Parts: sequence; structure tokens; C-alpha cells
Amino acid sequence: MASSNTGESTGVSAQAYVQTLMPILAAVTTQIDGPIQQAADLMATSLRANGVIQAFGSGHSEALAMEIAGRAGGLIASNRIALRDLVLLGGEPPELLRSAELERDPAYSRKLYELSAAREGDLFIIASNSGVNGSIVELASVVKENGHPLIAITSLQHTGGMDSRHPSGKKLIDFADVVLDNQAPYGDSVLDLPDGGKVCAVSSITAALIAQMLVAEVLRRLTEAGETPPVYLSANIPGGDEHNHALEARYAGRIRRTA
Repeated sequence: MASSNTGESTGVSAQAYVQTLMPILAAVTTQIDGPIQQAADLMATSLRANGVIQAFGSGHSEALAMEIAGRAGGLIASNRIALRDLVLLGGEPPELLRSAELERDPAYSRKLYELSAAREGDLFIIASNSGVNGSIVELASVVKENGHPLIAITSLQHTGGMDSRHPSGKKLIDFADVVLDNQAPYGDSVLDLPDGGKVCAVSSITAALIAQMLVAEVLRRLTEAGETPPVYLSANIPGGDEHNHALEARYAGRIRRTA
């Protein structure tokens, strides 16, 4: 599905942004009857096989991983992977995270996969607006090398306009079992500045919409089959912590709730 810029307007204001954003969100929802269903099927199959949903995004795309893993109303069997895991869990020096090139560097992706503690049956969701950076592409390669289903969330318009930054020349979409288009335009931002340039990005918002559509479809499958879905309650309501900790115990050592 090609990305759409329908609704772009000139000028910078909250109203202009909302007017531009609404048709983009509508374009995202056109995937409900196609790739959203395909992705939800893969996720439900993984969960029924005692799998964990492993979510990764670097840079601003980490917001997608946070939307999938460890939030109220979401799936317990989910794990957020982050580049800082290399330091917090992998023994790499803190200085590594100061590198502006880290997300473009494929050298650490295999270690990142190993730190995820992924098992057979786990499914990966990887988000990247451009889908071309080395860490993203290399992790996707390692995921498929190890036999996991992979769902990619990206901008088809942006990735189509970029060369890969991975030595293989491949992009995230080349490894995915299902590709979901976040419908962000090339460069992500949608409003024109008077003297040139664009501002106000959309990919974090559209990725969050995709994430919640996926969760809704997975839970529909489980509940319609008479299964009790393992989902988080808000930790800020009575009984929330007790409920969540009891279910998290089923996946001890496989899901992390690090900062």
C-alpha cells in the first residue's frame, strides 16, 4: 500500500496539524482488513504457543515498543528491547549510548537479540520509519535467521525513497512476514514552514494506532475462542499490581520492565 499525504496543508498551527493528521490516520485504518489481520493471526499463534511478543524500535520508534510492551490494557506476554539494554544488561560501556551512529551500526544487533532471551515461538515487532538503519536491518536479519515471525512497522514512502545503510543493501521490509505502513510521508513531518522545511511529525502517533489495533484484534481472537487473555490492568488502580505481578510470573526471565 502506498503512503498518502492526503490532507497536507500550509501554515503551522495546532489546527493545521490536526487537519493534516486526520486523513493520515484514516489511511492507516484501511489496513484493518488486510495486514492487520495477518499480523494479529501471527501474534495470537505465538501467544497460544506460550510465546512472547518482542518489540523493538530505535530513536523515536522506541515509542512503538513502549506501546506494545508493559502498558495498561496491553499484553502481559510482551518484552521491550532497547539499545540501552547493551549497557544495562550487556556490560557495554555507557559511552556507547552517546554515539549518534549507534542506531546505524549493525555490530551490536546480534548481542541485542541474545539479551532479549527470545525463545522458539516468540514473535518480533520492529518499528522504523525509514527501515534502513543498520541496527534495525541487522536485528531483522537475526530474527529471521532464528526462525521467528517478524512484523515490520514502517513508512513505505520513506523507505522507498532511501538506500539501505546495511552492508547487505537490504531494508527492514525485506525480512518481514507482514509489513504495516504507518503512512508517514518522506521525512515524517507534515507542515510547511514559511521559509522552507517541514515540522510536526506523525509516525509516533500512527504507530501507536497500529499497535492498539493489533492488540485489539489479538484480544478479539482470544476472547471469541473462550480464552482468558493475559492483559495488564493499570498499576494505579486497586489490585492492579497484584493482578499484573501474578501474570508476569508466568513469563519470569522472559519479559523485562526496565526504564
